[in-house]
Amino acid sequence: MNTISIIGAGIGGLALGNVLKQHHFDFTIYEAAQEIKPLGAGIMMAVNAMQIFDKLGLKEKIEQAGNKIHRITITNESLRPISKTEIPELEKKYNSCNVAIHRAELQKILAENIGREHIRLNHSLQKIEKKGQYQMTFENGTEAESKIVFGADGIKSSVRNQVFKNATIRSTGQKCWRGLLTFDLPEKYHHGAVELWGKGKRFGFVKISDKKVYWYACINEKSFSPDSDIADIFSDFNALILNIIEATSKENIICNEIADLSPIPKWYSENLCLIGDAAHATTPNMGQGACQAIEDAYIIGRLLEKSSDFDAVFESFQKIRRKKVDYIVNTSRSIGKISQWEKGNTLRNFFMGLIPESTNQKIAQRVIELEM
Repeated sequence: MNTISIIGAGIGGLALGNVLKQHHFDFTIYEAAQEIKPLGAGIMMAVNAMQIFDKLGLKEKIEQAGNKIHRITITNESLRPISKTEIPELEKKYNSCNVAIHRAELQKILAENIGREHIRLNHSLQKIEKKGQYQMTFENGTEAESKIVFGADGIKSSVRNQVFKNATIRSTGQKCWRGLLTFDLPEKYHHGAVELWGKGKRFGFVKISDKKVYWYACINEKSFSPDSDIADIFSDFNALILNIIEATSKENIICNEIADLSPIPKWYSENLCLIGDAAHATTPNMGQGACQAIEDAYIIGRLLEKSSDFDAVFESFQKIRRKKVDYIVNTSRSIGKISQWEKGNTLRNFFMGLIPESTNQKIAQRVIELEM
């Protein structure tokens, strides 16, 4: 029997595994995929996540595998800045900076630090039942028993759907393409993340390593044909954007609907707890989805330093995390709507430009400040 089982080897599950290892707990991670391989796209690890990786002894590895980002800029379709958030002051305060990295590179670092012996691949959860302990059946036919279970299996969480049965996935009506390519960005963009806002659409890009660039393109689905070509949709954007799109091979582009999770009243049950997207999935508009899962893992670790009563830890965990997570989910959803207005864009951009950078700094600090 496992003392602790973690369902899902995404960034949240792997972060939790690293935290539990640091605290000398016995655990096994079960992952549906047959291998942890270089799929997916880029991701931004914000200062809050990087502070936690520093405590885990992983900060330098992640910085070396990715690219340090010192500013975030919102522009119009022509790459004319609307709003800018400079990070250096916050970097000094927290001794960490934003890092853009390939998601698979990050997963590899986290998995290797845990040790592959703790990870069971090709284990997609089919059924979970509480019979004294938790009985888990996987689609590959194997079974396992565990005293403690963490559901870190994403927005479509099988653990949540079977144990809590009260979650609603909310569509935003937006579709997002994500792409990776080898590309020489102009030097002024080497250590900044840029997002262009247009009419019912936006485009973002960031350098994630010496040669690789990650980009995303979001549209309001109702305003565009399902068969529309990405380059055609963004033909009115700066030429750099079209160059990036056209230089990306089709096999390096993925497409998803943007959705989040309607807040659920409780993230835990007896000896079981949801973390990350399984508990509080957010839209990607603040770059905080994975970062909040990492914060979840960190807070659970801090609480376990004070108590070995998992049920008491889970109750405290939700009390500590709820306010911040709800703020991020709600704010991110609002940003997604505003950024893809189809009317009044000039006025929107004007008022965005009036917001002092000090206000942007305060918002950033609220997000990256750890709660314990």
